[in-house]
Amino acid sequence: MNIPNSHPRYKSLKTREKIVNSYKDGYVAAEGLIAHGRGEAFDYLLGETMDIYSADAIRAAACLMLNAKYPVISVNGNAASLVPDEIIELSKIVNAKIEINLFYRTEQRELSIYNTLIEHGANEILGIDKRNSTKLPEPDSDRRIVDKNGIFISDVVLIPLEDGDRTESLIKMGKKVIAIDLNPLSRTSMIADITIVNNIIRVMPELIKESKYFRDNNKKCNSILNDFDNKKNVAGSIETIKDNLLKKYNELYR
Repeated sequence: MNIPNSHPRYKSLKTREKIVNSYKDGYVAAEGLIAHGRGEAFDYLLGETMDIYSADAIRAAACLMLNAKYPVISVNGNAASLVPDEIIELSKIVNAKIEINLFYRTEQRELSIYNTLIEHGANEILGIDKRNSTKLPEPDSDRRIVDKNGIFISDVVLIPLEDGDRTESLIKMGKKVIAIDLNPLSRTSMIADITIVNNIIRVMPELIKESKYFRDNNKKCNSILNDFDNKKNVAGSIETIKDNLLKKYNELYR
């Protein structure tokens, strides 16, 4: 599809086209298209921009990953489709493992995501070798299957575009969870240790930038993490949605 740069929805349409093509290529599930559409709706409500609450959460996330002993980035089809280069770059900056973990799990999808990440420069990808598979205590879905050298022994897990059941299971195991979720009302957003309520295509470049900064200025991280309150931060994102809706209402009915 030829989308002109002048189109007011250019970025959104290009992102949509990318994820549809990834579905056709076999590594985004049909349900992933639904999830993306839901995220687009929340992105509209958030104003399709980076707000102060997202920025605060990104700084805290960068610090938490840098301070971790064994961080892991969990990757599903949507994340691999939208930000493969950024996932790999971030993993190198914070010294994190990359692990493929899918709700709608098939060997074909796992292999397609694996090949995509390799093509984009990844050196090591966990979650693909069944000899290293083990299970979390919960949930009942296939997402409980993890790599024994990855998420299972991690202390911090970055989970972009995640389901609440596994988030809850990881937290019960004592792991710190960083979520990227456009829906501030989701169970994942509510229970994660750090929730970045924004679009992953905006979040990842900023997370890379902040991780580079705090890698060289790590003494600032303790105060940032001590001051960060995820519940207040998520509430701030909901406040942003409320303010944006009120602004649009006033524009229409002033």
